[in-house]
Amino acid sequence: MPVGKLRQRVLTALLLVPPLVAAVLLLSTPYLALCLGLLLLPAAWEWATLTGLPARSGRLAYVALVALCLPLLWQPALRQWSLPLIAVAVIFWCAVTLFLFRLRSLTCKSGADPGMAAVGVIVLVGPWLAMVHLHAYAPAGPALVLFLLVLVWLADILAYFTGRRWGRAKLAPLLSPGKTRVGVYGALAGAGLCGIPAGWALELPLGHLALFVALCVLTAAISVVGDLFESLLKRNRGLKDSGQLLPGHGGMLDRIDSLTAAAPLFTLGVLWLVPS
Repeated sequence: MPVGKLRQRVLTALLLVPPLVAAVLLLSTPYLALCLGLLLLPAAWEWATLTGLPARSGRLAYVALVALCLPLLWQPALRQWSLPLIAVAVIFWCAVTLFLFRLRSLTCKSGADPGMAAVGVIVLVGPWLAMVHLHAYAPAGPALVLFLLVLVWLADILAYFTGRRWGRAKLAPLLSPGKTRVGVYGALAGAGLCGIPAGWALELPLGHLALFVALCVLTAAISVVGDLFESLLKRNRGLKDSGQLLPGHGGMLDRIDSLTAAAPLFTLGVLWLVPS
């Protein structure tokens, strides 16, 4: 990555991270849900572009569809379905992992892809639902959401720097030539080490602590899948970035792609391991 672009990425992160951290820690769950929902709107626009919706009106309609899903899922009558829907998102990302492992070629697409447009609802709404549910998981909900964000950011940073320093073998040259296997190993190791003090802070018994560390490692691993899946969509459309909203990062999807896969898995694991 050129030094100038890296500097842009750092400056953009320094501007965005403090208000996001403050929102996670200080806002009540309904207001955080609203803030996260607003962040999804540009991501939905970018997804509509990646799925080939050609007209501006079609993209706006897709953004409206995603936006409509959020208040619907917030209704008390549907909130009881949160956990099954989060589980569906986890199953979806497991299926994506298997698909990417078997991928051997790319197909450039020019027309609209209705199937991928439908998939986008799972990709975008799933992490929103997971993070909102996790935030409401008293008493440690806000801290757990913040830890999830830090975990994904840390994995991304370690993957970049360890891969740049020691990486040789490419992880998925067809999708992301810059990613290396060593980079992923560095991300997984960092996630595991990060999980140890977090598990101690949650006062987990030894057995649950080991499982929590394993959950952190798996979360980092699935975050890579989220990144690669978005890369697949961009390659299919001949695009480098999903947008230009965030200097140095690209679009909103380029910034949250790892989180889309990581949030459902981490939330489901936490609900199983960490007592409320």
